[in-house]
Amino acid sequence: MVTPNKIIDIHTHILPGVDDGAKTLADSIRILRWLANQGVTDVIATPHYIDETEYNSSRSANLKILDNLKSRLEADDIHVNVYLGNEIYIDDKIAGLILAGKISTMADSKYLLVELPMNDEFLNYEDYLCDLMNKGYKIVLAHPERYSIIQKNYKIAKKLHEMGVLFQCNFGSLIGRYGINARRIIRKMARDKIIFAFGSDVHHCGRKDYITLACEKLLRYYTKREISQLLMINPEKILKNIIDD
Repeated sequence: MVTPNKIIDIHTHILPGVDDGAKTLADSIRILRWLANQGVTDVIATPHYIDETEYNSSRSANLKILDNLKSRLEADDIHVNVYLGNEIYIDDKIAGLILAGKISTMADSKYLLVELPMNDEFLNYEDYLCDLMNKGYKIVLAHPERYSIIQKNYKIAKKLHEMGVLFQCNFGSLIGRYGINARRIIRKMARDKIIFAFGSDVHHCGRKDYITLACEKLLRYYTKREISQLLMINPEKILKNIIDD
């Protein structure tokens, strides 16, 4: 087993009733217990935020839900620290939505978890990402290995990395949960050492050793020290709001 003593999961859908993840508080508790059993000690809740859709739960509403969830975790003796964020669909309004208190950065840091279209090319995404970075935000791109534009043209990933975009990849991509193309791309990213961190992107409980199995796959590409960097040290930079040059 190579699972570190501490895993910080920076991409989860555990807030109940706000997106396509956990539906009830009981669902949230089951998911968090499942994560804790695989070594996860800290979690950033990142519900989808897609402007002008049903996935638009506000920061204030999410904070109330999170407080209730934390109380239940304490009562059930589940030792996982939970922080608030969002998985924000790419949009030219993101900076304004943050200032207006509609959406959340990751754990109140300068890091933003941003999502691109899965199957369509978004022509202005580079401009939008650059604008956010120029405003002082650090972009963490959610599951880049799953985007069709990167699966078709890996050079796009290399270009984004050179721009300073950080990559959060999904544990599931390592074990084929998102198809052969996502697995092919994540292997390339691992070999090129351009991944910043991993996340579960959990919506529902999976097999009990899901994360542990994925961590075993990481040994093909990384030393144990490098795995700790991906699963603990880099994610902790988000929690502590440490911005590297």
